[in-house]
Amino acid sequence: MLLLLLLQVSASCFWLGRSEVVTSFEHSCSQFFFRGTPPNEALKPENPAWICQRYQNHYYFATLYDRNRRIPVYSAYLYQPASGTRPKTWLVEPQLMGPTYPKTMEKERTLLNNFGVSLDQLSESQAVLQDYKNLTGLNRGHLNPSGQHSDFSSRTATFTLTNIVPQNEKLNGGAWNNYEQQTMMRKTQGCNNTYVIVGAVPGNNYIAKGRVNIPSYLWSSACCEVDTHHWKSWAVIAENDKNEVQLLTLGELEDMLTQLYGRKQVSLFNSKCPRE
Repeated sequence: MLLLLLLQVSASCFWLGRSEVVTSFEHSCSQFFFRGTPPNEALKPENPAWICQRYQNHYYFATLYDRNRRIPVYSAYLYQPASGTRPKTWLVEPQLMGPTYPKTMEKERTLLNNFGVSLDQLSESQAVLQDYKNLTGLNRGHLNPSGQHSDFSSRTATFTLTNIVPQNEKLNGGAWNNYEQQTMMRKTQGCNNTYVIVGAVPGNNYIAKGRVNIPSYLWSSACCEVDTHHWKSWAVIAENDKNEVQLLTLGELEDMLTQLYGRKQVSLFNSKCPRE
């Protein structure tokens, strides 16, 4: 009986260790990065959280989250578009409050009603629905868009606020949407696997009384495996106050991000992914 109890305790401790908020993407959620290589540390914020985005006991994508600005730095995923219903339920990340909370994204009210969490406690750790109320000229912009996923569960997983930034509403519904739906479909012709990383460059303005940063730029990059010996890449960037998207090479985007962040050279993908 004592041995059984010790095994149960050991198993529970091991499970708690398998936290959704991890220490890096080097050994966790590496399946969402080309050849298992995440972006280098040039984009890492002062107070980061590496999130393996988990919904209904399945991992769907990876997000580097800026705890101080309460926005994602980037989300990484596999491009697997399909037609289907757009989810309506917004979710949050419990483990940003601590490792003892659920390892899967939850509704705000579920945490408040079933886990003894206060709204103040939740909102201290991340953006909440109230932060995105009564916006003018902005709306909730996905980094990882729901329409680029194959089933309802994977699309629902993108509706976590840790995957959302305040985005210019004309850009979100205009040129950025055209890129997500039309340009991506055209560019991925002939690709067996397409790895995507979409990010946001922090800006100088905030919503929700200084709680949530408004990005100055949004960007997207893709690395496509044509076959085992051939790859191609592309990228875009958009200022978050204009309805325009600029098409770039991957190398051009990395150079622009290097200038915008003012740190060391940015590298988004494994070196096998072509920069031109």
